[in-house]
Amino acid sequence: MSESTTRALSAAVLRLLRPLVRLLLRHGMPYGAFADLAKRVFVEVALKDYAIPGRKPSISRVAILTGLSRKEVQRVLRLPLPDDAQAIAQYNRAARVLTAWARERDYVDAAGNPLPLPLEGEGPSFARLVRQFSGDVPPRAILDELLRVGAVRRDAQGRLHLLARAYVPQRGDVEKIGILGTDAQELLSTLEHNLTCAPGEAWLQRKVAYDNLPVDVLPALRRLAAAQGQALLEELDRWLAARDRDTSPAAGGQGRARASIGIYYFEERLTEEEAP
Repeated sequence: MSESTTRALSAAVLRLLRPLVRLLLRHGMPYGAFADLAKRVFVEVALKDYAIPGRKPSISRVAILTGLSRKEVQRVLRLPLPDDAQAIAQYNRAARVLTAWARERDYVDAAGNPLPLPLEGEGPSFARLVRQFSGDVPPRAILDELLRVGAVRRDAQGRLHLLARAYVPQRGDVEKIGILGTDAQELLSTLEHNLTCAPGEAWLQRKVAYDNLPVDVLPALRRLAAAQGQALLEELDRWLAARDRDTSPAAGGQGRARASIGIYYFEERLTEEEAP
């Protein structure tokens, strides 16, 4: 790399690490544990993404690429692999149930509003909804989680009402950190793709930002971003659901791919010294 590229990359890494390190320190993860995780990613990426075609990956080549000793590469590969699959699966199941409830014809009225659902019974029910869109997870487990986060309420007759069209854990560090791992990884992967792709093959990555806003407009901006962002995501969700072979078994096509579209909001208070 050129010196200017090295400086720009180093500055970018420092910026993206700061919020991550704040999170690590808040949860008591020391530098040594983070360093082992970073080493593992270096080793895994060297093995998977920088292998020589037709040749078996070697510890020596990984050591050369990463700057780690052969002994350290072997030690890192022997470390137990962290697993957040359960938290991610819970997030995906709950999200699928909420979006289906707000979108699917059997679960909305003529105006497109989500129907109140009995827990069980003939016709549309919460249990049927869960079986259709969340696999073999017990409906009670999904219901307990949605009640816990305030996405659903139960009325005096025992019917369930949808209060939120998106699943956002309100408590529970495990669930929230699981979302961090997937969403931040997807955004960084998009940025990495756009830095290395051929002209005309970049993926969508846009934002709008201003740095001299009065703080009293921020509440209105948050509401506007939430409302318009949710409306856009629901429209995209309908388009994707019609083409996904899990939710629309009649959909055809070749191969299998995963795609997602995310929207985020950010704000920070600037001091006079920080303002440009």
